[in-house]
Amino acid sequence: MSTTRFWERKSLDDMSDEEWEALCDGCGQCCLHKLVNDETADVFYTRVACQLLDAETGRCTRYAQRLEVVEDCLDVRKMRLSELAWMPRTCAYRRLAEGKPLPDWHPLLTGDPQSVVAAGVAVAGRTISENAADLDHLEAEIIEWVVT
Repeated sequence: MSTTRFWERKSLDDMSDEEWEALCDGCGQCCLHKLVNDETADVFYTRVACQLLDAETGRCTRYAQRLEVVEDCLDVRKMRLSELAWMPRTCAYRRLAEGKPLPDWHPLLTGDPQSVVAAGVAVAGRTISENAADLDHLEAEIIEWVVT
């Protein structure tokens, strides 16, 4: 892939698959269970992660098959701006769709895939699997450490 700042000259729709995947900072926040307040539309993140998320690395263990394996896993590339509201405010896809720049710590800017960890944005080491959680009581698992 070219080292040019493709995200500054292309729309999300015009990006190649390789460019699209490079935009993901690997934080893992999209893999967390979220609760939405129906009245205010506020999104609350929980520490409960998808069963496919490796809790230590914060990476999907079956990324290529995730859409087939997890019934409610969403294909971010097919989402409209209004649907990106549940993504974290730091998410490159959301930020670019909103006309905002990438955060300073983004790996495409730093050249370091660990910069997301150093920025305190990654979920690695801070989650529990949905298989070990009481999904009927997600309110008890709401977290405030996610940088938004």
